Amino acid sequence: MKQGWGFDTAAVHAAQKPDDKTGAISQSIVPAVAYAFPDAETAAAVVAGCQEGTYYGRYGNPTTRTLEQKIAQLENGEDSIGLSSGMAAISSALLAFLQHGDHVLVTRDVYGGTYNFITLLAPRFGITFDFVDCTDAEQVRAAIKENTKAIYVETPSNPRLTVLDLTMLSSIAKERRLPLIVDNTFMSPYLQQPLELGADVVVHSATKYLNGHGDVLAGFVVGKKEVIDFIRKRIAGDLGQNLNAWESFLILRGLKTIGIRMRTHCDNAMKVAAYLQGHPGVAQVYYPGLPAHPQHELARKQMRGMGGIVSFEIKGGMEAGKAFINRLKLAMISFSLGDPETLVQHPASMTHFSIPEQERQQFGITDGLIRLSVGLEDAADIIADLEQALLPGPDGAIRNDAEQVKSGH
Repeated sequence: MKQGWGFDTAAVHAAQKPDDKTGAISQSIVPAVAYAFPDAETAAAVVAGCQEGTYYGRYGNPTTRTLEQKIAQLENGEDSIGLSSGMAAISSALLAFLQHGDHVLVTRDVYGGTYNFITLLAPRFGITFDFVDCTDAEQVRAAIKENTKAIYVETPSNPRLTVLDLTMLSSIAKERRLPLIVDNTFMSPYLQQPLELGADVVVHSATKYLNGHGDVLAGFVVGKKEVIDFIRKRIAGDLGQNLNAWESFLILRGLKTIGIRMRTHCDNAMKVAAYLQGHPGVAQVYYPGLPAHPQHELARKQMRGMGGIVSFEIKGGMEAGKAFINRLKLAMISFSLGDPETLVQHPASMTHFSIPEQERQQFGITDGLIRLSVGLEDAADIIADLEQALLPGPDGAIRNDAEQVKSGH
């Protein structure tokens, strides 16, 4: 980030300038696959990495390169690579450090897609793993093995919003000479910059807050240039995980308003969390902005804001949880998050369905857990929608559909 610029200014101007030939302020879209060279020597130098340039669409694109440079500046990293999805970013970051015979330490409260990659795909590469409570420094140290090659965490976590001490974890990682990889999707670089707290690599699902409009699939890995170069040449390029020019353009456009959007997401989420905390049909609210959150003080220290995700436990379990989200009128049932619209989902039956029930319970993903991605609507309208959907029965639990029929509702 250029010295003296605030985040909002950098989000608009970093890595971008008017087009040299046309003067156009808006970023140009270059949907090219192949690129011409003036001579064979130049082509060979670009392919060999001796000279800056793009030679084939799987390994780079001028529009995407502008975006990569902007993301790197916003995260205060040396470089970044744009990929075709958040899972492409997660898998590429892990494969940059792991190979056959290696072991990875993973925070136990983790996104379902990450869980699937770690438990189902990574073993096919001969990679082993352990899930550990990364809020406990001693448990982390005890879980590190001789063949451990990376520590992977997300904070706040999906969906219970556990906040991890990145300074503590980076200290342990450096003690053992291990890379610390951090999924920063829930926060965005506006609210949290893990590299500044000692992390080595940051990953994003840019599908979420970076783009912010629900019309792009994309991911990013940010870190040292040598790590990004390796991912570009030996993983993402060879696996065909490239990000296309049109989606890069949309993210560049979305990033210009990220500060404004994130402030509104945070303000709305705080109001929603405070409302839910006082509702008789809600057993527990998970939101770092609430003083009752177990890592509230840590969140205040390491995060610029508390984010736009609120998770909460509905009294009455799975049926009550499903009945609740079915009654919502403004909020939409969706697997995604970070959009202008308020989105709701039931992790146990949706995003984390693939995790065995016993493990879900160990990770704190109960049958009554709801994840709400608080949108940019008026907070009063979001709360009114929640109010009409939260219909407590005589025991305080949210009524399921059968109970509504019996009671005449």
